[in-house]
Amino acid sequence: MMKAEDQTTIEIDGSQGEGGGQILRTALALSLITGQAFSLVNIRARRPKPGLMRQHLACVQAAVAVGGGPEHCQALDAGGNAVQIGASQLRFTPGPVRGGDYEFAVGSAGSCMLVLQTVLWPLALAAQPSNIRLRGGTHNPMAPSATFLSRMAPYLSGGGPAVYALEVQRHGFYPAGGGEVHVRIAPPPDGLAAIHLMERGARLEAWAECLHAGIPKGVSGRELDVLGRALGWTQDQLRDRGLRSNEGPGNALQVVLQFEHITEVLTAFGEKGVGAEEVARTVLRETQAYLAHHAPVGEHLADQLMIPLALAALQGKVGQYWTTNISEHARTNAKVIEQFLQLRFDLKPLGSGTLVTIQNAALISDPTAADALHDARAVQI
Repeated sequence: MMKAEDQTTIEIDGSQGEGGGQILRTALALSLITGQAFSLVNIRARRPKPGLMRQHLACVQAAVAVGGGPEHCQALDAGGNAVQIGASQLRFTPGPVRGGDYEFAVGSAGSCMLVLQTVLWPLALAAQPSNIRLRGGTHNPMAPSATFLSRMAPYLSGGGPAVYALEVQRHGFYPAGGGEVHVRIAPPPDGLAAIHLMERGARLEAWAECLHAGIPKGVSGRELDVLGRALGWTQDQLRDRGLRSNEGPGNALQVVLQFEHITEVLTAFGEKGVGAEEVARTVLRETQAYLAHHAPVGEHLADQLMIPLALAALQGKVGQYWTTNISEHARTNAKVIEQFLQLRFDLKPLGSGTLVTIQNAALISDPTAADALHDARAVQI
């Protein structure tokens, strides 16, 4: 892990920007990577139920675990006690990250993919590989799905070998949860690769897949029919994937667009009181908007790419990507990253989208400092 020369505590306001849980997850990840402690106030202040919820506490506990456990890594509330659900303040002091075998359970239908998001990059820069077993929601609204993260692995790894591989053992939907995912993380021997995503290339394949369990008969067919008629797709492109009944109830309608240089995954979720046709129209609108654009990187991937783009830049491997849209969520994520790393994101209009690059990265021009992150990986901790 890279150890920061400045050991002062970084002060973060959780109400900034979109004011959600991403601020916490990014801070935890980069604290573990840089060795810098942080203090976070106003946690999730812009959410209907502010403070830590169960899935956010699971992220904190996972960060403590990979940071050497409570004897080396601490997460305390405003009173100096171990942080609990509902806390609006957190002081996190990181310990040395260790690769290995881990199991993390959200304990609810909350997304276990958000737990993975917290520990992925610290473990990707550890000295040893890791195997993680995650339990909780695998396909949740307002979180990257297991399908999305599985298919995005090559792009998050830049031009190098995939840093992780993800396998769903059991799907978990809101509100029941109960999913299980296995993830293998292999730290790249030559460090992270630069990310360059500037064009889609030729379209190779496109299909829709309806994941469902324990929902009324005929719902999946109605959803797929809307997409098929609107997009002119054949039956081979409309995949009805019924799951085991004990994996439900749940319904995720996914569109996968595979191009030469990028794959996009768009998802809508069934919910009580929302008709099958409206679920389909939701993902249809997003699909049509993406297909009407030329930028390769969709809005959600643009957010996920920011940490690996920044970490690779600190190793002297400067990349860039062109996205259809930069959300407020992504802009907030960039601001938190900038608090930990000596760099700045440059977000410039390009066509009808945005070009994302790294600017003023002080460490890049200093060969000694630029090698610090890579060299630290050789130290067995």
